[in-house]
Amino acid sequence: MRFRRGARLDPSQVTDLRGRSRGRARGGLVLGGGGLGGGALLLYLLFAVLTGGGLGELEPLDGRAIGTDSPGQVSEACRRGEDANERQDCRIVAVVNSVQAYWDGVFERSGRRYPYADTVFFTDEVQTGCGYASSQVGPFYCPRDELVYIDLGFFDELRSRFGAGGDFAQAYVIAHEYGHHVQNQTGVLERIGGDRQGPESRAVRAELQADCYAGAWAADAVRDQRLFEELTQRDIDEALDAASAIGDDRIQERARGQVNPETWTHGSAEQRRRWFSRGYERGTPAACDTFSGGI
Repeated sequence: MRFRRGARLDPSQVTDLRGRSRGRARGGLVLGGGGLGGGALLLYLLFAVLTGGGLGELEPLDGRAIGTDSPGQVSEACRRGEDANERQDCRIVAVVNSVQAYWDGVFERSGRRYPYADTVFFTDEVQTGCGYASSQVGPFYCPRDELVYIDLGFFDELRSRFGAGGDFAQAYVIAHEYGHHVQNQTGVLERIGGDRQGPESRAVRAELQADCYAGAWAADAVRDQRLFEELTQRDIDEALDAASAIGDDRIQERARGQVNPETWTHGSAEQRRRWFSRGYERGTPAACDTFSGGI
């Protein structure tokens, strides 16, 4: 994945809180791309929907913080495509720009306005509109404040523990979280209700739809000549590998040595890979109806 030299980035879409400490708060709802730290990691709770009222504060699972890059000011450092080719944080800024430009176009064509949402970079822990969260939760979307949150050290964990490395694997994670933002605008998140676990649950269906949305964006990114200089099949394969690596079945097998579909919240490795592929191959979010029929 390479970005065009001279292509303009918009760092205002990212809020950089790395290296800062924020107070704790309770309450709210968190939708995540996956907390991968902490062994057993209670995936059935932390990987999908968290209700602060029922669980209290969101605490680290094992007291261990995921590392991150040195704090940087993206507003000053991330201005051009060449910055995205050199720095991880600038690369994520570029991906955020691309994903949101895509959804802005989709919404405009349907006669609606897309509400832009910041991605928040943080270190170790952060206070959100949905309550306090640590980096152990992994990347997540908070519908209450309509922000995406990520400790960039998550990507080191994804590569070292799950073998899902590469720049486009990171892009897939970001695109998935913005899929939740789109679902928040279209009322999908409200449909989850209490149906949060199980192979056919609404939680799984919502997560697979976010994977499919990520694939639809990827198809558009391949055609995008304004920002990307090159996207190859190898890049897409990195996203597919990441989708498979964080399937419920693979994480459960790794953490517990057994698989229990009744506690799934995101779907199997095969399902996640297949729904990303569906979005990518058809190139439209209209292909991402995971709520009708089997999945």
